[in-house]
Amino acid sequence: MYKNYIFDLYGTLVDINTNERKASLWKNMTNIYAMYGAKYTPSEFKKKYFAYTEDEIKKIPTDKYTTNPEPQIEYVFQRLFTEKGVECDMSLAVNTGKTFRALSLTYVKLYDGVIELFEAIRKHDGKIYLLSNAQRIFTEPEIRMLGIYDMFDDVMISSDEGCAKPDIKFYQRLMQKHSLKPEESIMIGNDCTTDIKGSHDAGLDSLYLHTNISPEIKGELLAKYQIMSGSLIEARKALFGD
Repeated sequence: MYKNYIFDLYGTLVDINTNERKASLWKNMTNIYAMYGAKYTPSEFKKKYFAYTEDEIKKIPTDKYTTNPEPQIEYVFQRLFTEKGVECDMSLAVNTGKTFRALSLTYVKLYDGVIELFEAIRKHDGKIYLLSNAQRIFTEPEIRMLGIYDMFDDVMISSDEGCAKPDIKFYQRLMQKHSLKPEESIMIGNDCTTDIKGSHDAGLDSLYLHTNISPEIKGELLAKYQIMSGSLIEARKALFGD
């Protein structure tokens, strides 16, 4: 039995659907920016959004990552204001980013069995950690809304760290921060590369969940446990036998 349970979020604990391809998203964002005096066409805004995101990636110091740099998206929203001569503090940038996320969101909900699995971990004196490839300004509000933020012993998000799974540095930062021993820890996730191969390279056991938004499995699946139904109820039984 393990002492530390490290979870992926989207596709593992949380079922989510977003759509950044819909024209209405970019039209609504240009309306919001225009209200502050930053005028764009929807196509210009979309083009600059992705270009500025790439610029933020290039700014990340190389010592922060090995293979997978991760930017902080709030700086993109800030630049979209300042490039048009509109002053923008970080509060406005963050709130605009949250609005962008809300407009792109179709649904977000917990998978069945999340709370019961967490309760089983606590019953066996385990620690619960989140290790998520995500943007803090998008993810923290969502997991607070879903009522699970305070259930984690720590929430580590890639945008804060400048790197993302499967980069071994992301795993190492969590392990070092809490003095976690690899042999006492397990990664639980739905992606065969970022969650399973990444944790394998970091020296961790893993449990793979094949959920509705899992990417295609490529190569050997290096998980100690494989729950092809994606059921967290089955995952709980595999880990604890109850």
